Amino acid sequence: MKFSKLFLIALSATLFVSCSNDDDDSNEPQGAYDNGVFILNEGSSDQGTVSFLSEDFSVFTKDVYTEANNDDLLGKYAQNIFFYEDNAYIIAGGSDVINVVNRYTFKLVDKIETGLKNPRYGVVKDGKAYVTNANSYAAWQAPADAPGNTDDYVAIIDLKTNKYESKIDLNATGNRLVLENDKLYITEPVTSTKLLVINIISKKLEAPIEIGSNADCIEEEDGFLYILRSPYTDRSEIVKVKLSDKSVSKITFPETLDGAGFMDIEDDKVYYTVGSSVYAINANATTASTTPIVTSPAGYTYGFAVNDNRIYIADGVFTKDGSAYVYDLSGNLLKELTTGVGTNGFYFND
Repeated sequence: MKFSKLFLIALSATLFVSCSNDDDDSNEPQGAYDNGVFILNEGSSDQGTVSFLSEDFSVFTKDVYTEANNDDLLGKYAQNIFFYEDNAYIIAGGSDVINVVNRYTFKLVDKIETGLKNPRYGVVKDGKAYVTNANSYAAWQAPADAPGNTDDYVAIIDLKTNKYESKIDLNATGNRLVLENDKLYITEPVTSTKLLVINIISKKLEAPIEIGSNADCIEEEDGFLYILRSPYTDRSEIVKVKLSDKSVSKITFPETLDGAGFMDIEDDKVYYTVGSSVYAINANATTASTTPIVTSPAGYTYGFAVNDNRIYIADGVFTKDGSAYVYDLSGNLLKELTTGVGTNGFYFND
């Protein structure tokens, strides 16, 4: 079953589990927005925005897209940012557009406006972007085979030309994705119990993997997929899928950790959120930690990332500007920011 858009805004965990990219190894700044983090603000019924915080905290720009592009509009329901070479690609799902900007100046390069219908998340391989599209939305609690629950697809875009090429129908709902060994692994965030698998060479669906319902955040680390699922009437879990043989193991959380929201992996540690608290376990752990390493003031944690020994938490507010908090791994607050409406993601440009 697929959420309505408004229900997704209220309840979904829209931060692409680690949406960071690190495509350039040079330490020399290549523009005003090198060596820092872009903070994506979804917006409500108005336009989304992008904020920027420099790595040393000396520079903060609340709306970098507008500053760089004057009157051009980013689009509604800004959802995700991904990178390729010198460009950043900003998905605005409510406007069916991907804005292509230079990742160091944020000047607009192009707009991708064909082949998209409620686009969600993107990944890149060999100059091709693979973008999940929610297409239409079924009514809340509609059956799994209802219109809107079987029409999602992955759009394939040539990033050399910024042109839509083709699509791969999912025959299901799909949301977040990772790409490993020429295969896309796609989570379905509502009632499906399957992890979708697409071979990007054949452009065909392969046999799905049974993981359980309400799976959303997904990451790959050392040959394993880590997937966070948070059923409404059952315990939250981290599901581990071994890519070599597709075997599945699970870390089931205690009841006190019901409603887990986000997950990220950094330096062989798995970080996850429950409410406004952040927890951490080793990647090879078999049980969940119930001791938070930090609890933020966020009323509604709507975005999360861990990068370079820092924890980033977004407070999702949709009636006014939201907030972002940056902590060290010991839980010390390093920076508090006033961001934009519906702050939902952190993307690292270093």
